[in-house]
Amino acid sequence: MKFIEQDIRGVYVIEPVKFGDARGYFSEVFKLEEFQEHIGPVKFVQDNESVSSRGVLRGLHFQGGEWSQAKLVRVSQGRVIDVVVDLRRESSTFGKHLMVALSADNGRQLFIPRRFAHGFVVLSETAQFQYKVDNVYAPQSEHTLRFDDPQLAIEWPIAASEMLLSPKDLKGQSLTELMQDNII
Repeated sequence: MKFIEQDIRGVYVIEPVKFGDARGYFSEVFKLEEFQEHIGPVKFVQDNESVSSRGVLRGLHFQGGEWSQAKLVRVSQGRVIDVVVDLRRESSTFGKHLMVALSADNGRQLFIPRRFAHGFVVLSETAQFQYKVDNVYAPQSEHTLRFDDPQLAIEWPIAASEMLLSPKDLKGQSLTELMQDNII
């Protein structure tokens, strides 16, 4: 696997090697020793999966405090644009975002450290999205950063009018509101 650190410290795109022939391909998608050699110690405790249709935007979600989660995400069917936002106040990239195309075809994965908001929008007819997390789901500490916060200036690849969002995601707070409420 190839580990490529991004412009935001601690975020990595991981490109697996595919071994293919007329039958298809084989690829390692996670190898603990190699992962820890490049990224460091992370103990994943849960695997999650979602299936979504074109235009679904999930995010930008994060858990605060002791319930913060690091994630390793990938798409096993379809195609998405994945977005992460740095919520580490002490970071030189605080409030900055990164967009990565993840698809079953490119096989890329994205490692997202703790204290980042995360979301994705589906570009294919459907997408199967899988992620490992290093902390359990804690609804009492879950928060949503507004996907269309002007301060973030995220240029989503589809218009907001074409997006399908949950009521929770539509009620997300701006970065300024999350700071004022001492959530980040």
